Amino acid sequence: MTMKNVVRLLCLLLLAAPTVFAIDNLKLNPHLDYGSDSLDGPLITGSDAQSGFVSGKPNYVIMYGEGCFNSKRQARRTVELYNKYRAQVHFVVVDLDVQRSPEQQQLVKQYYQGYIPHVLILDSRGEPLYNQSGEVDSRVIEDIFKKSLGQ
Repeated sequence: MTMKNVVRLLCLLLLAAPTVFAIDNLKLNPHLDYGSDSLDGPLITGSDAQSGFVSGKPNYVIMYGEGCFNSKRQARRTVELYNKYRAQVHFVVVDLDVQRSPEQQQLVKQYYQGYIPHVLILDSRGEPLYNQSGEVDSRVIEDIFKKSLGQ
């Protein structure tokens, strides 16, 4: 195989390979103590948990610390929203206490304001629709989802 063919093959493989995988199977840690800042481990688990922004649909991003009772309550809301909107919205879970993927590092660098929990909603092009620290009621998030989805 010539070098030119090798380069073509590598380019085709790179174009065919997905660059970011969507988190799936979000589950809440069943051992969370919602009344304390205890370290109970990862708040949310799931497959491909290192995902970042995915274009083409809205993205819900939660950034949290494991030892924060406000983050625990927001994690519970996140999993409830995931169960309702996972077909329409991409969910990104950023645990600030563990090593993050380059895509997640970019989200943290660009949007994180230094307080947890931090919730970010990006439209399908990556423009912020919501970017705030602190707990946020699910109804507020759902209203943003519905507007961004044209419902």
